[in-house]
Amino acid sequence: MLNVGIDIGGTKIAGGVVDAEGRIVEKLRVDTPIDGEALLDAVVDMASHFRRSHRVAGIGVAAAGFIDRARRTVIYAPNIDWRNEPLRARLEARLEAPVTIENDANAAGWGEFRFGAGRGVSDMVMLTMGTGVGGAIVAEGSLYRGGNGIAAELGHMRFIRGGHPCGCGQSGCLEQYASGRALQREALEIADDPAIGAGLAALRDEQGTIEGPSISRLVLAGDPGAVEALRRVATALGEACGGFQAVLDPELFVIGGGVAQLGDDLLEPVRLAYETSLPGFGDRPVADFVIARLGNDAGLIGVADLAGRDR
Repeated sequence: MLNVGIDIGGTKIAGGVVDAEGRIVEKLRVDTPIDGEALLDAVVDMASHFRRSHRVAGIGVAAAGFIDRARRTVIYAPNIDWRNEPLRARLEARLEAPVTIENDANAAGWGEFRFGAGRGVSDMVMLTMGTGVGGAIVAEGSLYRGGNGIAAELGHMRFIRGGHPCGCGQSGCLEQYASGRALQREALEIADDPAIGAGLAALRDEQGTIEGPSISRLVLAGDPGAVEALRRVATALGEACGGFQAVLDPELFVIGGGVAQLGDDLLEPVRLAYETSLPGFGDRPVADFVIARLGNDAGLIGVADLAGRDR
């Protein structure tokens, strides 16, 4: 059985035809249009192309934002001019076929649960460390969506009272302390520290800023300033995971996103902070921490699988 999965990102729309084992049979990528109507056209064109080329059972579309409990309406999308957008109905009318819609982080988490790092567990939390922090919760083998459909916005848990302002309108959210953007901010601050910041300062002076990939290269080279920046960000994530453990009790935390490419250099300080933040540590089961396996394809694979389950 083949299903279509389309993941609407901030800069790219990635789509693919996915088989029952989570393998991508065909894949396309196009730039994300700024205009909402043009974006809808791009999604319809991509889905239509796949349907002409393959015998498809289901169509799934993942997008950032709040999706209502019925999985019909995009209540709010941060990067698209969609407010109470009846996305499912509009796509179904254009495609003349059933469509499944899902939050992009949920779709990625489901992809990892079904075909990636989460295979073999029933309770899992996924956190993606990109520009922000995305979250997905799988509880007893099912996506946990909450009473209104918009659960698992883990990056917007208030982490520091009166902390850094966040794009969601609040302040002190976890994503301001545990994301790729937070890593950049920490690196820029440490660059002014003469004791450990020389490598970061040289990068800043050369580039005018300090980009995430450059920080990662310095971490892998053992630069003390970059390692300290990563430790701060990883500590924030690990402390938050101790709280998530207390509430959700997952077997596994899957860490994805660009920062996760650092592997054990990231996971070691995350685990340490998690253990020191965990209620009853030493007398209770603890979760494992692993790096996501599906990369940027997790969302399209996950939403394709959800579409197949809806048929």
